[in-house]
Amino acid sequence: MNFKKFIPWIIIGLIVIWAISKYNGIVGKDQTVKKTWGNVESDYQRRMDLIPNLVNTVKGYANFEKETLTKVIEARASATQVKIDPTNLTPEKLAEFQQAQGGLSQALGRLMVVAEKYPDLKANQNFLDLQAQLEGTENRINVSRQRFNDAVSDYNIAIVGFPGNLVAMIGGFKEKGFFQAAAGADKAPEVKF
Repeated sequence: MNFKKFIPWIIIGLIVIWAISKYNGIVGKDQTVKKTWGNVESDYQRRMDLIPNLVNTVKGYANFEKETLTKVIEARASATQVKIDPTNLTPEKLAEFQQAQGGLSQALGRLMVVAEKYPDLKANQNFLDLQAQLEGTENRINVSRQRFNDAVSDYNIAIVGFPGNLVAMIGGFKEKGFFQAAAGADKAPEVKF
């Protein structure tokens, strides 16, 4: 039997097996990005779910600034309007999502600062519990965003490096966007007393 005539077929077979393996690897990384994005959304949803309870707890204090509560409610509504399809995680879409979430974070921050003026509210166990849950949720959001960026980095490296870029081009895989720091985050906040 002459094995030399089978060598080209063996080489073609190995190339096909390699291409399928590379493609499946990219698909796996794409699914990891989608899963980590789902975790990010879940953590943001947890924050959204806590806000009505926080607002209702604060509403019980008649002297509390209604404008602050209104801004929190409006920011929450605005943040829930921005949805991102995990198959289209472009930098522009992520920036839009981050801007809406950033507005909510600022409104919550103002709420917590104003709450400092109300000793009865600060001593309210429900308020303290919700404040602790929000703090924990913010930490979870940060961890989820870091994991998402790690997954996006792994995916992007797989599709831009040679020879994976050839498989990515044929398979229609595109680079995905990262969470970026909010505008002005590179400057230290100014604290005045």
